[in-house]
Amino acid sequence: MEYIIRNAQVVNEGLRFYGDVRIKNQRIEQIANIIENPTNIKEINAEGLTLLPGVIDDQVHFREPGLTQKANIYTEAKAAVAGGVTSFMEMPNTKPPALTHQLLEDKYAIGKATSLANYSFYMGTSNDNLEDILEANQYKNDIAGVKIFMGSSMGNMLVDDPKILEKVFAGSEMLIATHCEEQSIIQKNYKRIFAERNGHLRPEDHPLIRNAENCFASSSKAIGLAKKHGTRLHILHITDALELSQFTNTIPLKDKKITSEVCVHHLTYSDADYQTKGYQIKCNPAVKTAEDRTALWEALLDDRIDVIATDHAPHLLSEKGYQRDSNGKLELLPDANYDNAAAGLPLIQHSLQLMLQYVKEGKITLEKAVEKMSHSVADCFQIKDRGYIREGYFADLVLVGLNKPYTVTPENLLYKCAWSPLEGTVFSSSIQYTFVSGHLVYGKGQFDESIKGQRLKFDRG
Repeated sequence: MEYIIRNAQVVNEGLRFYGDVRIKNQRIEQIANIIENPTNIKEINAEGLTLLPGVIDDQVHFREPGLTQKANIYTEAKAAVAGGVTSFMEMPNTKPPALTHQLLEDKYAIGKATSLANYSFYMGTSNDNLEDILEANQYKNDIAGVKIFMGSSMGNMLVDDPKILEKVFAGSEMLIATHCEEQSIIQKNYKRIFAERNGHLRPEDHPLIRNAENCFASSSKAIGLAKKHGTRLHILHITDALELSQFTNTIPLKDKKITSEVCVHHLTYSDADYQTKGYQIKCNPAVKTAEDRTALWEALLDDRIDVIATDHAPHLLSEKGYQRDSNGKLELLPDANYDNAAAGLPLIQHSLQLMLQYVKEGKITLEKAVEKMSHSVADCFQIKDRGYIREGYFADLVLVGLNKPYTVTPENLLYKCAWSPLEGTVFSSSIQYTFVSGHLVYGKGQFDESIKGQRLKFDRG
């Protein structure tokens, strides 16, 4: 299918201009002030709308295989494209975890069959799959990277053997993405605070248990290993001011060997929000102080932090300790408690709208938001032909109405878990159209699922 997008405000590579974009054979064929249409190509009148490159989310948990009571690749990718996210990179902590090439390819097969968005997956690391990790080097242009849980994880994915960490950092030829928390510090904090509370922990204890010192101890270890071995390291979900001293803005992103990410919920919430959101915003690493949130914003804007993501991590309401009351509102279950409340929250359907809200509020420019959610992710991961509005690139595009309000309700949520901490939020913008590899998959609330997304390719030499 060919399209001409007419009269859009195009935001790309730090510029804004009005013009037309022609899509043909999955790619952007032409960008111009006016594009002639002598052959009756289908047109979309984008007057009053803004055209952005599709969002690339480098950290999501779609729960398939093995945890599909919470989510699956189809449902969460559908939510993604409805939110303007055209590509995702999904984590390996499923059941079974993606610790071998075959298990990884099994996930790619699911993505090919069911994902409406473009997709890639990380190879997981454990204390006993070093050979698989080193074998993955030959597939470095076909997979997102290597994921190491240096803090907490499910099953056998917590990597705490120093010898294994040393060998993975020394031997990996592709990007290593790390979840950095120090388990020994977490356990020490938990024991102390549990005693102080006489065994009655509260949601607001979470950032005290998983504090900044815990994160810094782990991320500094990862950075030390990366510097020692010249490894390409990407530290996921930075949450506190303490860690920010380890990152620089004096090197262009394409030349950085060590990069970082911030998630939308850490830009949104602080420890004060546990009073109203409770376990809804319990996540690892934890939402921390308002001062930490301010520091994250400053680092994002001055380029010490390189990309924005979601860490989309859906759980059933009951697993979070909630149910819906007779009016459909979220209420705490009588037996909800800290230890049983799962960590993680679903966000991918509204991450772009959340950042567009911050644009309207003057916290970030539209150009900067596009850079951090699209351009920089493509550059950081060396994704081939995506992340920009450029002739010859894949047509991963989103048309947004910057002045078309949208309210998050239980009825318009597309997550399989069917809840969001953003319920009731009124955004000033809405997603009008989403193109994935040139296919109009979402338009004004309707989906065309006849064509699925594509496997991301990487250009790592």
